[in-house]
Amino acid sequence: MSKKLIKREENYSEWYNEIVSRADLAENSGVRGCMVIKPYGYAIWEKIQAELDRMFKETGHTNAYFPLFVPKHMFEAEEKNAEGFAKECAVVTHYRLKNDEDNPGKLIVDPEAKLEEELVVRPTSEAIIWSTYKKWIQSYRDLPILINQWANVVRWEMRTRLFLRTAEFLWQEGHTAHATKAEAIEETEKMINVYADFAENFMGIPVIKGFKTAYERFAGALETYCIEALMQDGKALQAGTSHFLGQNFAKAFDVKFTNPEGKIEHVWATSWGVSTRLMGALIMTHSDDQGLVLPPKLAPIQVVIVPIYKGEEQFKIVVDHAKEIQAELKALGISVKLDDDDKRKPGWKFAEYEMKGVPLRIALGQRDIDNGKLEIARRDTQEKKIYNRSELSEIVPKLLEEMQVNLFDKALTFQKEHYTEVNSYDEFKDILESKGGFIAAHWDGTEETELKIKEETKATIRCIPLENKQEEGVCIYSGKPSSQRVLFAKAY
Repeated sequence: MSKKLIKREENYSEWYNEIVSRADLAENSGVRGCMVIKPYGYAIWEKIQAELDRMFKETGHTNAYFPLFVPKHMFEAEEKNAEGFAKECAVVTHYRLKNDEDNPGKLIVDPEAKLEEELVVRPTSEAIIWSTYKKWIQSYRDLPILINQWANVVRWEMRTRLFLRTAEFLWQEGHTAHATKAEAIEETEKMINVYADFAENFMGIPVIKGFKTAYERFAGALETYCIEALMQDGKALQAGTSHFLGQNFAKAFDVKFTNPEGKIEHVWATSWGVSTRLMGALIMTHSDDQGLVLPPKLAPIQVVIVPIYKGEEQFKIVVDHAKEIQAELKALGISVKLDDDDKRKPGWKFAEYEMKGVPLRIALGQRDIDNGKLEIARRDTQEKKIYNRSELSEIVPKLLEEMQVNLFDKALTFQKEHYTEVNSYDEFKDILESKGGFIAAHWDGTEETELKIKEETKATIRCIPLENKQEEGVCIYSGKPSSQRVLFAKAY
């Protein structure tokens, strides 16, 4: 048996890293700052991808794919976007290597193979996509364009962490074009609601929807909507964003259309995305000191069956019965693994699937078969119960549904317990250090105050909640008038 996980309260960062490693989700690669997503981790990402893709298509979007490389002049076209990502860009300058005559077996960049124009490896795709939309859009009849792309992007991060922040990561990015401002804003709001729906009903993660401040806004956007989640260490995590881009990119790339009255106008734009950072959110929201905990809707294996037996003859009998159970559950649309590997003992298997967060474990032995019983263990509560074999088709779906709800409710309770209103800067700093979580406080609306608080406490304004009530008060830092509270937190 392997050693136990380090406890969350002892070292949350190390606990997270251990789960990623020991649940076989991902590992560091030979490329600095990049990760290898292992098969089990990628299977979870595929579940996330499949559900989101379904939701996107149900809201009228279609998938396309655009190039990884963006010509530098094209990237520079929208100034705010270019400035916002400039420090994170990887740039291709040459297209060939050659043998080093002074060091046989070594390769060097061929100085004669310098590109006429440097290529930016996409940190985001607005530039390449809007240069393409210019060719696609002439009339109001060509609108709206509702496109999503599943892709990888590169942002040259200095301090990386598996899933949460890597130099290359997987994501989806939606890019839409509209005839009117109202349509574009409606799209922006629709997609943040899709993300919130997915986070809460599939990931089991309660989120707060809100606006970003001007300082935190996506580079080139007029408004950024976000969903903010709270991790078990009291830090926030931005789980998804949706941007109202106005006409900035349309003007930068000269994307115009003729409206029904014959007038020529610039197109209105949105973009929105989530990434493999959601994997980090999943781990940090639900997992415990025994390992990964997965909501059933996103678990690659929802049920594992572990045979308990003595001798080869009993092994065959038990496995045959286990295959019947497997077939019965698969017919209900439940993903089931029968672990009949006779080289591993049941105790090892119990620990392995607990570490991997498999929602339900069925232990089946000769005595269970003789008595018409099953032992089912829940991963979320660690509860084990004996059920009648005849109840299988009723009990398993019910338990999976209960677990999905229970994980959300547990996370929601945590969020509510770590939501604090404060009225002074001293109280703000005390809560930030002693309790963490979301802190609702008055802010004077200036970037100067926002940056001072960030510099002094490392807390940032996570969002201005969409459902914020208007409430007269004074800024906790400057003492100037304020009309509403905003949410601060330390964040990933």
